[in-house]
Amino acid sequence: MIALSDYLTLGAIMFSLSVAGIFLNRKNIIIILMSIELMLLSVNINFVAFSHFLGDLSGQVFVFFILTVAAAEAAIGLAILVVLFRNKRTIDVDELDTMKG
Repeated sequence: MIALSDYLTLGAIMFSLSVAGIFLNRKNIIIILMSIELMLLSVNINFVAFSHFLGDLSGQVFVFFILTVAAAEAAIGLAILVVLFRNKRTIDVDELDTMKG
């Protein structure tokens, strides 16, 4: 049997890796989006673990709503990224910080 602390440790490690991915890599916007998705998945692991060990299904239902919002966020983020790449010919975050009206 896997203990609750094992799931929470895994979630904390994944969350820490995603925060490190955001702060260490500030050049590539695709890596930043992937780090945000990893952050959401680590939170989902914690929700499922608490839901399982408490015997309540509300945490697992909440995970489905989070996954739905995360999928929509990823689709919109990638669509914006494609438009930016078509206009600027780069995905470098330093060059995308200026906006023209």
